[in-house]
Amino acid sequence: MDAGFGPRIIFEIGGIPITETVTNTWLIMIAVIVFSYFATRNLEKIPGKLQNAIEALVDAIYGLTKQSMGDDKVGFAPYMGTLLIYLTIANLLGLVGFRPPTADVNTTLSLAIMTFAMIHGFGMKSKGVGTYLKGFTEPFAALTPLNVIGELATPISLGFRLFGNIVGGLIIMSLLYSALAVLSAKIGLGIPIFQTAVPAPFHIYFDLFAGVLQSFIFVMLSMVFVSMAMD
Repeated sequence: MDAGFGPRIIFEIGGIPITETVTNTWLIMIAVIVFSYFATRNLEKIPGKLQNAIEALVDAIYGLTKQSMGDDKVGFAPYMGTLLIYLTIANLLGLVGFRPPTADVNTTLSLAIMTFAMIHGFGMKSKGVGTYLKGFTEPFAALTPLNVIGELATPISLGFRLFGNIVGGLIIMSLLYSALAVLSAKIGLGIPIFQTAVPAPFHIYFDLFAGVLQSFIFVMLSMVFVSMAMD
C-alpha cells in the first residue's frame, strides 16, 4: 500500500513489490544474525561484559519459559526467545525513524498463525489426535461449534492486539508531527523546534514502553496457549 498509514513500496524484485515491512524485517534479521555471530564466536570460560549480558539474556528467556510453561517444555525457549527479540526490535524501530514491521497486519497475523499452528500441533502430539479433538466436545457436544469458534478467534485476537497497539501509536505520532508542523508554520518558525522537543515523551511511551510491553504480552500469551493445549 502506498496511501494512508500503510507501508510504502520501496522497490520491486522481478515485478514483486517489496514494502517497508519486508525491507525492515530483512534489516532486523541481518542485524540479529551478524550480532549473534560476532558476539558468540569467541566465548570464554571467564566471560567479559558482552558475554555476561548475552548469558543473562539467555538465562532470563529460559527462566521465563520454565516459569510459564514448565520444566518439561523448556525446549520452546529458543523459539520464544527469538520471537521476543524480533518483536522487541521491530516495535522499537520507530525510535530511529523506521516503520515497525508490526504496524503491518500481515506480520502480526503471520506470527499469530504460527502460534495457532503450534498450539494445535503440539496439543495433538502431546495428547494424541483423538483425545485432543475430543476436548472440543467438552463439557458437552452441543458446545463444539462455540469451542471451535473460540479457538479460531485466538490468532485473530493475538494478531490484531499487537497490530492495533503498534499502528495506533504510529498514527498518533504521525498526527502529532503534522500538528506541530502546522503550529511552527503558524508562528513563523523556520526551525522545527516543536517537532524536535515535544514528541520525545510520546516516543518513550508509544515506541519504548508500549513496544516492549506488547512484545512481552504476545510471547507470554503464546507460551500460555501452547502450554495449556499440551497439559
